[in-house]
Formats: sequence, structure tokens, C-alpha cells
Amino acid sequence: MEASNAWFSEKTPEPRCKENSMDRDSVLLDAEERMEKALSSLEREFGKLRTGRASTSLVDGIKVDYYGTPTPIGQLASVATPDSRTITIQPWDRGAFSGVEKAILKSDLGLTPINDGKIIRISIPPLTEDRRKELVKVARKYGEEAKVAVRNIRRDGNDQLKKLEKDKTISEDDLKKATDEMQKLTDKYVARVDERGQGKEKEIMEL
Repeated sequence: MEASNAWFSEKTPEPRCKENSMDRDSVLLDAEERMEKALSSLEREFGKLRTGRASTSLVDGIKVDYYGTPTPIGQLASVATPDSRTITIQPWDRGAFSGVEKAILKSDLGLTPINDGKIIRISIPPLTEDRRKELVKVARKYGEEAKVAVRNIRRDGNDQLKKLEKDKTISEDDLKKATDEMQKLTDKYVARVDERGQGKEKEIMEL
């Protein structure tokens, strides 16, 4: 699985506040909200990495052709992990079993579902050592892209703060205090990215 930076730099979350309504606090609040979105994007991407452990997030992105409408599996079935190696999918409509099975087979999950007519089971095979190392590299790349996104948000926020100071909306002293706060926000979210990344690496390497 190759990491694509489309989900981050495609775009770093856009600023919410408009120039004519900005003040110091709204710039900082907007930056924090955007950093939180970048972290959420990272967690979604981590959830799609298939480790040796069963997770319902592995099928989150799979859509089923349900009476002609592409529908996420979670909207037409109960999804569970009865043990660390198995995902079970119980469609509420018996007519959806075949569609769910086909959607899983067509997905990039690379796993074959077992459909007994009552429930669909997906067995998660253990990963080879080489595959684990490859996934760790992908996870680290995702983490680096998340940190780039956070730092881009800091840059945007600092540019907005400088404009406020230039327009005499805030003082030079206020600008320094606000940029210090922006850096603290950045450090906080970079640390959270590192924490999530270390947790994902540990999960990948678990036997």
C-alpha cells in the first residue's frame, strides 16, 4: 500500500474565518480546529492500514451496490470483531448479502469473505515480518504528512496574525504573544501525531 499525500496536502484544511471578521482569538481557534481535522485525517488513514489485527475500520470505506445506490457497509449491516483475527458482517436485509460479498472482493482489502447465508466472516491472516516493516514505513510517511499539514496551518495562522498587526487591529506585543500561542498549539499537535504514530507502529509490529 502506497502512501498518498493527497489526503493532506490535497488540502491542508482551509481557514474558516474570513479576513474581514478576524481577530486574534478567532485566528487561534480556527488554527486549532484545522489542526484537529488534520489529526482526524491521520487517524482515518491509520484505520485503513491492514495490520494483523481485526478492526471494523478496515471495511469503513467499502461501498455496496445496494439497489443501485453505493452504500457504506456500516449503513446496511452490523459490523463486529468477535476476536482479534475476525471481522463479522451481518446485513439487515438478506438481499444485501451478495452485494456485500462482491464489494469486499472488489475492494483493495485483499481478503476473501466467507458467506454462510447468515453472516459474512472475514479472517485476518497474520502479517509477515517484511509486510510489517513495509506498513511501518507507510505509517511513518502518513505521520510526516500530518506534521507538514499542522505546520502549514501554523504558517497560515501566523500570516493572518501579521496582517492583523499590520492593519493595527492588534499591537506588536499582542502579535508576539499570539505567535507564541500558535507555536504551543503546533507543538501540541505534532506531539499528538507522534503519539498516534507510535501507537500504530506498536499495533503493526504486535504478533
